[in-house]
Amino acid sequence: MLLDRLQALADRYEKLSELLCDPAVAADPKRLREYSKEQSDLEEAYQAYIEYKKVVAQLDDAKAMLGEKLDDEMRDMVKQEIEELTARREELEKRIRVLLLPKDPNDDKNVIVEIRGAAGGDEAALFAADLYRMYTRYAESQGWRVELLDANVSDLGGFKEVIFMISGKGAYSKLKYESGAHRVQRIPVTESGGRIHTSTSTVAVLPEVEEVEVEILDKDIRVDTFCSSGAGGQSVNTTKSAVRVTHIPTGIVATCQDGKSQNDNKQKALQVLRARIYEMRRQEEEAKLAGERRSKVGTGDRSERIRTYNFPQSRVTDHRIGLTLHKLDAVMNGEIDEIIDALTLAEQAELLEQENAAIV
Repeated sequence: MLLDRLQALADRYEKLSELLCDPAVAADPKRLREYSKEQSDLEEAYQAYIEYKKVVAQLDDAKAMLGEKLDDEMRDMVKQEIEELTARREELEKRIRVLLLPKDPNDDKNVIVEIRGAAGGDEAALFAADLYRMYTRYAESQGWRVELLDANVSDLGGFKEVIFMISGKGAYSKLKYESGAHRVQRIPVTESGGRIHTSTSTVAVLPEVEEVEVEILDKDIRVDTFCSSGAGGQSVNTTKSAVRVTHIPTGIVATCQDGKSQNDNKQKALQVLRARIYEMRRQEEEAKLAGERRSKVGTGDRSERIRTYNFPQSRVTDHRIGLTLHKLDAVMNGEIDEIIDALTLAEQAELLEQENAAIV
Protein backbone atom coordinates (compact mmCIF):
# COMPACT_ATOMS: atom_id res chain seq x y z
CA MET A 1 0.00 0.00 0.00
CA LEU A 2 2.81 2.39 0.92
CA LEU A 3 4.68 1.53 -2.28
CA ASP A 4 1.52 2.09 -4.35
CA ARG A 5 1.11 5.57 -2.85
CA LEU A 6 4.77 6.35 -3.48
CA GLN A 7 4.62 5.19 -7.08
CA ALA A 8 1.51 7.30 -7.69
CA LEU A 9 3.33 10.27 -6.17
CA ALA A 10 6.38 9.64 -8.36
CA ASP A 11 4.21 9.33 -11.48
CA ARG A 12 2.54 12.66 -10.68
CA TYR A 13 5.89 14.35 -10.01
CA GLU A 14 7.28 13.18 -13.35
CA LYS A 15 4.07 14.19 -15.15
CA LEU A 16 4.42 17.67 -13.64
CA SER A 17 8.00 17.83 -14.97
CA GLU A 18 6.60 17.18 -18.46
CA LEU A 19 3.86 19.78 -18.02
CA LEU A 20 6.32 22.42 -16.85
CA CYS A 21 8.28 21.92 -20.07
CA ASP A 22 5.14 22.41 -22.17
CA PRO A 23 5.20 25.81 -23.97
CA ALA A 24 1.44 26.16 -23.43
CA VAL A 25 1.92 25.90 -19.66
CA ALA A 26 4.92 28.25 -19.71
CA ALA A 27 2.70 30.85 -21.40
CA ASP A 28 0.00 30.51 -18.73
CA PRO A 29 1.25 32.13 -15.48
CA LYS A 30 -1.58 30.66 -13.37
CA ARG A 31 -1.02 27.05 -14.47
CA LEU A 32 2.74 27.50 -14.30
CA ARG A 33 2.47 28.73 -10.72
CA GLU A 34 0.06 25.93 -9.69
CA TYR A 35 2.16 23.14 -11.25
CA SER A 36 5.40 24.56 -9.86
CA LYS A 37 3.98 24.70 -6.35
CA GLU A 38 2.52 21.19 -6.61
CA GLN A 39 5.85 19.79 -7.75
CA SER A 40 7.68 21.69 -5.02
CA ASP A 41 5.33 20.18 -2.44
CA LEU A 42 6.09 16.67 -3.77
CA GLU A 43 9.85 17.19 -4.12
CA GLU A 44 11.03 15.92 -0.73
CA ALA A 45 8.88 12.78 -0.77
CA TYR A 46 9.84 12.07 -4.41
CA GLN A 47 13.58 12.32 -3.70
CA ALA A 48 13.18 10.12 -0.61
CA TYR A 49 11.37 7.51 -2.73
CA ILE A 50 14.10 7.57 -5.38
CA GLU A 51 16.70 6.95 -2.67
CA TYR A 52 14.49 4.26 -1.12
CA LYS A 53 14.27 2.35 -4.43
CA LYS A 54 18.05 2.63 -4.83
CA VAL A 55 18.66 1.27 -1.32
CA VAL A 56 16.20 -1.62 -1.84
CA ALA A 57 17.93 -2.56 -5.13
CA GLN A 58 21.34 -2.50 -3.44
CA LEU A 59 19.97 -4.60 -0.58
CA ASP A 60 18.58 -7.20 -3.00
CA ASP A 61 21.93 -7.38 -4.78
CA ALA A 62 23.80 -7.79 -1.51
CA LYS A 63 21.47 -10.59 -0.35
CA ALA A 64 21.92 -12.36 -3.69
CA MET A 65 25.69 -12.24 -3.23
CA LEU A 66 25.39 -14.30 -0.04
CA GLY A 67 24.21 -17.20 -2.18
CA GLU A 68 27.46 -17.14 -4.13
CA LYS A 69 30.77 -18.71 -3.16
CA LEU A 70 32.60 -16.08 -1.11
CA ASP A 71 35.63 -16.19 1.14
CA ASP A 72 35.07 -15.38 4.81
CA GLU A 73 36.34 -11.82 4.54
CA MET A 74 34.08 -10.99 1.59
CA ARG A 75 31.08 -12.68 3.28
CA ASP A 76 31.61 -10.56 6.40
CA MET A 77 31.78 -7.42 4.27
CA VAL A 78 28.53 -8.31 2.49
CA LYS A 79 26.78 -9.03 5.83
CA GLN A 80 27.90 -5.66 7.16
CA GLU A 81 26.62 -3.94 4.01
CA ILE A 82 23.25 -5.71 4.41
CA GLU A 83 22.98 -4.47 8.01
CA GLU A 84 23.77 -0.91 6.96
CA LEU A 85 21.36 -0.97 4.01
CA THR A 86 18.58 -2.51 6.12
CA ALA A 87 18.98 0.24 8.71
CA ARG A 88 18.92 2.89 5.98
CA ARG A 89 15.82 1.35 4.39
CA GLU A 90 13.97 1.42 7.74
CA GLU A 91 15.05 5.02 8.32
CA LEU A 92 13.75 6.03 4.89
CA GLU A 93 10.46 4.19 5.45
CA LYS A 94 9.88 6.17 8.66
CA ARG A 95 10.74 9.44 6.96
CA ILE A 96 8.53 8.71 3.97
CA ARG A 97 5.55 7.83 6.21
CA VAL A 98 5.89 11.25 7.83
CA LEU A 99 6.20 12.97 4.45
CA LEU A 100 3.01 11.26 3.26
CA LEU A 101 0.95 12.44 6.23
CA PRO A 102 -1.86 14.83 5.24
CA LYS A 103 -0.62 18.40 5.32
CA ASP A 104 -2.45 21.34 6.82
CA PRO A 105 -3.49 23.44 3.79
CA ASN A 106 -2.59 26.58 5.74
CA ASP A 107 0.99 25.55 6.57
CA ASP A 108 2.68 27.74 3.96
CA LYS A 109 0.63 30.84 4.78
CA ASN A 110 1.61 34.05 6.52
CA VAL A 111 0.05 34.52 9.95
CA ILE A 112 -1.79 37.17 11.91
CA VAL A 113 -0.88 36.94 15.59
CA GLU A 114 -3.05 38.45 18.32
CA ILE A 115 -1.69 38.73 21.87
CA ARG A 116 -3.79 40.04 24.75
CA GLY A 117 -3.09 40.58 28.42
CA ALA A 118 -5.58 38.42 30.34
CA ALA A 119 -5.56 37.68 34.07
CA GLY A 120 -3.15 39.86 36.00
CA GLY A 121 -3.76 43.47 34.96
CA ASP A 122 -0.59 45.48 34.27
CA GLU A 123 1.64 42.42 34.73
CA ALA A 124 -0.35 40.49 32.10
CA ALA A 125 0.06 43.42 29.69
CA LEU A 126 3.81 43.52 30.35
CA PHE A 127 4.04 39.79 29.69
CA ALA A 128 2.07 40.26 26.46
CA ALA A 129 4.82 42.68 25.40
CA ASP A 130 7.45 40.07 26.32
CA LEU A 131 5.67 37.50 24.14
CA TYR A 132 5.48 40.00 21.28
CA ARG A 133 9.24 40.50 21.55
CA MET A 134 9.80 36.71 21.69
CA TYR A 135 7.85 36.12 18.48
CA THR A 136 9.42 39.05 16.62
CA ARG A 137 12.90 37.81 17.57
CA TYR A 138 11.98 34.31 16.39
CA ALA A 139 10.61 35.71 13.13
CA GLU A 140 13.86 37.61 12.56
CA SER A 141 15.86 34.41 13.08
CA GLN A 142 13.73 32.74 10.37
CA GLY A 143 14.16 35.61 7.93
CA TRP A 144 10.47 36.52 8.14
CA ARG A 145 8.98 40.02 8.04
CA VAL A 146 6.97 41.44 10.94
CA GLU A 147 4.36 44.17 10.45
CA LEU A 148 2.50 45.76 13.36
CA LEU A 149 -1.22 46.11 12.62
CA ASP A 150 -2.71 47.42 15.84
CA ALA A 151 -1.68 47.94 19.46
CA ASN A 152 -3.30 49.08 22.68
CA VAL A 153 -0.48 50.11 25.00
CA SER A 154 -0.83 50.06 28.79
CA ASP A 155 0.37 52.83 31.09
CA LEU A 156 3.47 50.80 32.05
CA GLY A 157 4.42 50.12 28.44
CA GLY A 158 2.91 46.68 28.07
CA PHE A 159 0.25 45.60 25.59
CA LYS A 160 -3.38 45.25 26.54
CA GLU A 161 -3.64 43.97 22.96
CA VAL A 162 -1.22 43.77 20.04
CA ILE A 163 -1.95 42.44 16.57
CA PHE A 164 0.77 41.88 13.98
CA MET A 165 1.45 39.97 10.79
CA ILE A 166 4.40 37.63 10.24
CA SER A 167 5.14 37.01 6.56
CA GLY A 168 7.40 34.18 5.43
CA LYS A 169 7.34 30.67 3.99
CA GLY A 170 5.98 28.16 6.46
CA ALA A 171 5.12 30.76 9.12
CA TYR A 172 1.83 29.07 10.01
CA SER A 173 3.36 25.58 10.07
CA LYS A 174 5.78 26.76 12.77
CA LEU A 175 3.60 29.10 14.81
CA LYS A 176 0.20 27.37 14.73
CA TYR A 177 0.95 25.56 17.99
CA GLU A 178 1.32 28.87 19.86
CA SER A 179 -2.42 29.56 20.17
CA GLY A 180 -3.64 29.35 23.73
CA ALA A 181 -3.08 30.79 27.20
CA HIS A 182 0.53 31.47 28.21
CA ARG A 183 1.07 31.66 31.97
CA VAL A 184 3.90 33.58 33.64
CA GLN A 185 5.16 33.20 37.21
CA ARG A 186 7.45 35.99 38.40
CA ILE A 187 7.80 39.00 40.70
CA PRO A 188 6.03 41.91 38.95
CA VAL A 189 7.77 45.27 38.68
CA THR A 190 4.84 46.70 40.64
CA GLU A 191 5.37 44.25 43.56
CA SER A 192 7.29 45.84 46.43
CA GLY A 193 7.14 42.81 48.74
CA GLY A 194 9.01 40.45 46.40
CA ARG A 195 6.11 38.03 46.06
CA ILE A 196 5.74 35.84 42.98
CA HIS A 197 2.54 36.45 41.03
CA THR A 198 0.87 34.34 38.34
CA SER A 199 -0.55 36.11 35.30
CA THR A 200 -1.67 35.04 31.83
CA SER A 201 -1.65 36.41 28.32
CA THR A 202 -3.48 34.81 25.42
CA VAL A 203 -2.16 34.18 21.94
CA ALA A 204 -4.17 33.49 18.78
CA VAL A 205 -2.37 32.55 15.56
CA LEU A 206 -4.55 32.91 12.46
CA PRO A 207 -3.55 32.05 8.89
CA GLU A 208 -3.68 34.95 6.46
CA VAL A 209 -6.74 34.50 4.25
CA GLU A 210 -7.05 35.52 0.61
CA GLU A 211 -10.07 37.49 -0.60
CA VAL A 212 -11.22 34.52 -2.68
CA GLU A 213 -11.29 32.31 0.45
CA VAL A 214 -13.47 34.67 2.50
CA GLU A 215 -15.50 37.15 0.50
CA ILE A 216 -16.55 40.27 2.40
CA LEU A 217 -19.23 42.33 0.66
CA ASP A 218 -19.32 46.12 1.12
CA LYS A 219 -22.97 45.92 2.16
CA ASP A 220 -22.00 43.58 5.02
CA ILE A 221 -19.52 45.90 6.73
CA ARG A 222 -19.62 49.17 8.64
CA VAL A 223 -16.46 51.31 8.58
CA ASP A 224 -15.78 53.81 11.38
CA THR A 225 -12.80 56.15 11.55
CA PHE A 226 -11.20 57.75 14.59
CA CYS A 227 -7.93 59.33 15.76
CA SER A 228 -5.05 56.98 16.53
CA SER A 229 -4.25 56.70 20.22
CA GLY A 230 -1.15 55.95 22.26
CA ALA A 231 -0.45 54.82 25.83
CA GLY A 232 -3.27 55.66 28.21
CA GLY A 233 -5.61 56.41 25.33
CA GLN A 234 -4.27 59.87 24.46
CA SER A 235 -4.59 60.94 20.83
CA VAL A 236 -1.29 60.82 18.95
CA ASN A 237 -2.54 62.67 15.87
CA THR A 238 -5.46 64.86 14.89
CA THR A 239 -6.46 63.08 11.68
CA LYS A 240 -8.98 60.26 11.66
CA SER A 241 -6.64 57.71 10.10
CA ALA A 242 -7.49 54.79 12.43
CA VAL A 243 -10.17 52.45 11.10
CA ARG A 244 -12.63 50.05 12.73
CA VAL A 245 -14.42 47.59 10.46
CA THR A 246 -17.47 45.70 11.72
CA HIS A 247 -18.76 42.62 9.89
CA ILE A 248 -22.50 43.00 10.40
CA PRO A 249 -23.60 39.35 9.79
CA THR A 250 -21.19 37.96 12.42
CA GLY A 251 -20.55 40.98 14.64
CA ILE A 252 -16.79 40.44 14.28
CA VAL A 253 -14.77 43.66 14.59
CA ALA A 254 -11.22 44.48 13.42
CA THR A 255 -9.29 47.68 14.08
CA CYS A 256 -6.08 49.06 12.62
CA GLN A 257 -4.34 52.34 13.38
CA ASP A 258 -0.66 51.75 12.58
CA GLY A 259 -0.81 52.20 8.80
CA LYS A 260 0.29 55.32 6.96
CA SER A 261 -3.18 56.28 5.77
CA GLN A 262 -6.85 55.64 6.37
CA ASN A 263 -7.06 53.42 3.27
CA ASP A 264 -3.95 51.49 4.35
CA ASN A 265 -5.50 50.90 7.77
CA LYS A 266 -8.79 49.81 6.21
CA GLN A 267 -7.08 47.20 4.03
CA LYS A 268 -5.14 45.85 7.01
CA ALA A 269 -8.30 45.76 9.15
CA LEU A 270 -10.00 43.76 6.37
CA GLN A 271 -7.08 41.31 6.42
CA VAL A 272 -7.61 40.74 10.14
CA LEU A 273 -11.38 40.53 9.65
CA ARG A 274 -11.05 37.84 6.96
CA ALA A 275 -8.71 35.83 9.20
CA ARG A 276 -11.13 36.03 12.14
CA ILE A 277 -14.13 35.02 10.01
CA TYR A 278 -12.13 32.12 8.57
CA GLU A 279 -11.14 31.01 12.10
CA MET A 280 -14.73 31.25 13.31
CA ARG A 281 -15.87 29.01 10.44
CA ARG A 282 -13.01 26.57 11.12
CA GLN A 283 -14.02 26.28 14.77
CA GLU A 284 -17.64 25.72 13.76
CA GLU A 285 -16.53 22.86 11.50
CA GLU A 286 -14.45 21.38 14.32
CA ALA A 287 -17.45 21.59 16.63
CA LYS A 288 -19.47 19.53 14.13
CA LEU A 289 -16.73 16.89 14.20
CA ALA A 290 -16.40 16.98 17.99
CA GLY A 291 -17.13 13.26 18.18
CA GLU A 292 -13.90 12.49 16.36
CA ARG A 293 -10.65 12.12 18.28
CA ARG A 294 -8.95 15.49 18.53
CA SER A 295 -5.22 16.09 18.43
CA LYS A 296 -3.50 16.26 21.80
CA VAL A 297 -1.19 18.93 20.40
CA GLY A 298 -3.68 20.77 18.20
CA THR A 299 -3.51 24.46 17.47
CA GLY A 300 -5.26 25.27 20.75
CA ASP A 301 -7.94 27.80 21.43
CA ARG A 302 -7.33 30.92 23.46
CA SER A 303 -8.72 29.48 26.71
CA GLU A 304 -6.46 26.41 26.75
CA ARG A 305 -3.42 26.81 29.02
CA ILE A 306 -0.55 25.55 26.94
CA ARG A 307 2.67 26.83 28.53
CA THR A 308 4.12 28.19 31.77
CA TYR A 309 7.11 30.53 32.00
CA ASN A 310 8.59 30.33 35.51
CA PHE A 311 11.13 33.13 35.95
CA PRO A 312 12.49 32.31 39.45
CA GLN A 313 13.50 28.83 38.25
CA SER A 314 14.33 29.88 34.66
CA ARG A 315 11.94 27.15 33.51
CA VAL A 316 9.57 26.83 30.55
CA THR A 317 7.04 23.98 30.46
CA ASP A 318 4.78 23.07 27.56
CA HIS A 319 1.88 21.24 29.20
CA ARG A 320 0.61 19.53 26.04
CA ILE A 321 3.67 17.33 25.59
CA GLY A 322 5.25 17.56 29.06
CA LEU A 323 8.36 19.30 27.75
CA THR A 324 10.39 21.32 30.28
CA LEU A 325 13.41 23.46 29.38
CA HIS A 326 15.64 25.25 31.87
CA LYS A 327 16.68 28.12 29.63
CA LEU A 328 14.02 30.76 29.99
CA ASP A 329 16.25 33.68 28.95
CA ALA A 330 17.00 32.05 25.58
CA VAL A 331 13.31 31.23 24.99
CA MET A 332 12.20 34.78 25.79
CA ASN A 333 14.86 35.96 23.34
CA GLY A 334 13.12 34.07 20.55
CA GLU A 335 14.97 30.74 20.69
CA ILE A 336 11.84 28.59 20.54
CA ASP A 337 12.85 26.13 17.81
CA GLU A 338 13.31 23.28 20.31
CA ILE A 339 9.73 23.71 21.57
CA ILE A 340 8.25 24.04 18.07
CA ASP A 341 10.19 21.00 16.78
CA ALA A 342 9.03 18.89 19.74
CA LEU A 343 5.39 19.90 19.15
CA THR A 344 5.71 19.11 15.44
CA LEU A 345 7.17 15.65 16.17
CA ALA A 346 4.42 14.96 18.73
CA GLU A 347 1.72 15.79 16.20
CA GLN A 348 3.40 13.68 13.51
CA ALA A 349 3.61 10.73 15.91
CA GLU A 350 -0.06 11.09 16.75
CA LEU A 351 -1.07 11.28 13.08
CA LEU A 352 1.00 8.16 12.34
CA GLU A 353 -0.71 6.37 15.22
CA GLN A 354 -4.13 7.34 13.88
CA GLU A 355 -3.17 6.24 10.37
CA ASN A 356 -1.89 2.87 11.61
CA ALA A 357 -5.07 2.37 13.63
CA ALA A 358 -7.17 3.13 10.53
CA ILE A 359 -5.20 0.56 8.50
CA VAL A 360 -5.71 -2.13 11.17
